[in-house]
Amino acid sequence: MTSPAPIRLSSRLSRVKPSITLAVTARAAELKAQGKSVISFGAGEPDFDTPAHIKEAARAALDRGVAKYTNVAGLIELRRAAAAELGRAHGVELAAEQVLVSAGAKHSLYNLFMALLDPGDEVIIPAPYWVSYPDMVLLAGGEPVILPTRAERGFAPDPAELDKAITPRTRAIVINTPSNPTGGVYDEAALRAIAEVCVARDILVVSDDIYRSLVYGETRYTSIASLSPEIAARTILIDGVSKTYAMTGWRIGYCAGPAPLIKAMSTIQGQSTSNASHIAQVAALAAITGPQECVAEMREIFDGRRREMVSRLRAIPGVALDEPRGAFYCFPDLSAHVGRRTPAGQVLTDDVALCSHLVDEGVAVVPGSGFGAPGFVRLSYACSMEDIRAGVDRIGEALGRLRD
Repeated sequence: MTSPAPIRLSSRLSRVKPSITLAVTARAAELKAQGKSVISFGAGEPDFDTPAHIKEAARAALDRGVAKYTNVAGLIELRRAAAAELGRAHGVELAAEQVLVSAGAKHSLYNLFMALLDPGDEVIIPAPYWVSYPDMVLLAGGEPVILPTRAERGFAPDPAELDKAITPRTRAIVINTPSNPTGGVYDEAALRAIAEVCVARDILVVSDDIYRSLVYGETRYTSIASLSPEIAARTILIDGVSKTYAMTGWRIGYCAGPAPLIKAMSTIQGQSTSNASHIAQVAALAAITGPQECVAEMREIFDGRRREMVSRLRAIPGVALDEPRGAFYCFPDLSAHVGRRTPAGQVLTDDVALCSHLVDEGVAVVPGSGFGAPGFVRLSYACSMEDIRAGVDRIGEALGRLRD
C-alpha cells in the first residue's frame, strides 16, 4: 500500500505561531501525571461555578424544548438585553441591530477582523497584549503593529508614540482594560489621550471589555466610548458573560458597533458557525437580566486573593510588580532572574527557560514573551487562597536558590 502524498496546508498557517505557553503547560501535565504536586497559576478563567439562577434558567429552557437554530445574530431578547446593558456601561445608545452574539468574545474578535481587514491593513496592538490578538489579525490578512508600553505608565500607550505608529494602512487600535495579562486599568486621562489621537487620525478603537466588571479598591472602570460622541462612533465594543458570571465554557460573547459592520460580521458568522448555542444564549440572558449580587460576591473574593498574591510577590527579592487593579492576573517583572543559573548549573537564558524551571520546581506560570513582554510572567489568582500562598512561596524559594 502506497503512502498518501503530503497534504499541502494553507500558507496562512505559516504566519501563525503556536502558543509559547504550550511547552510549560505540557510539562506541568507531565509532572502531575508522575504524581508530583504542581500548583498552576495559568488558568484564565474563574474557578467559581456558574451561579445557580443561571443554571436553573438553562434547565427550565431544556424542559421547554429549547434545541433549535436561532437567528445567526442571536436571540432577539438577548441582543436587546445586551444592547441595554452595554449602553448603560458605556454611556451610549445601542439598538439590538447593533449587537452580534457569537461563540465567545474570541469569536467576536475573529469575526470583526475578518469583516474589517483587507490584506496589508494594519491594527495597532499595545504590548503587553492578550496572546490571540496578533494571530487573529494575521489570519484575517492584516498586519499587527506592536506598540510597546511601560509599567510606569500603567502599561497605557504613550499618545505621541501611538500617533507615530499610525500609517495610511492603519484601521484600528485594540485596547483591553482591565488588561489580560497585566491586570492594569486605563484611567480616564489615558483613555482621553488615546481617543484624541484616534479621532484626529480617524481610526477605529476595538475595546475589549471582557473584564470590566472586575475592578478593585478605589479603581473605577471608564469606557472610552463614553468620552465623546466622536470616539463613540469609532468604537467597537467586545464583551461577553464568561469572566463576569463564571461562564467560560458556555461560550457566549457579543460585539456592538456600527450597524453596517455588525451586519458584515453576521454574514461571516452565517457562513462559518451560524448561531451560538441556543441553550447557552438562554443562560446568558438570565445572567445579564437576573440578580447581580453574585458578581459582587465573586469580585470581593478575587480582591482578597489579589491583595494576598501582590503582597507575597513583592516580598520576593528581585521581583518588581505594578499593582494590578482589575481582571484576575498579576504580571511581575522577573527579568532580574533571567541569566542566572539553577542549582544544577543551567543558565536561564530567557523568561521561557525561567518558567520551565519554575514548573520543574512545582509551580506553573506563563512566560511574558507570549504577551509581547519578555522578562515578565503572568500569574492568575483565579484559584484558591491556599494555592496562592503555597505557590508564591514555591516561586520565592525557587528564585532564592538561583545563582549568579
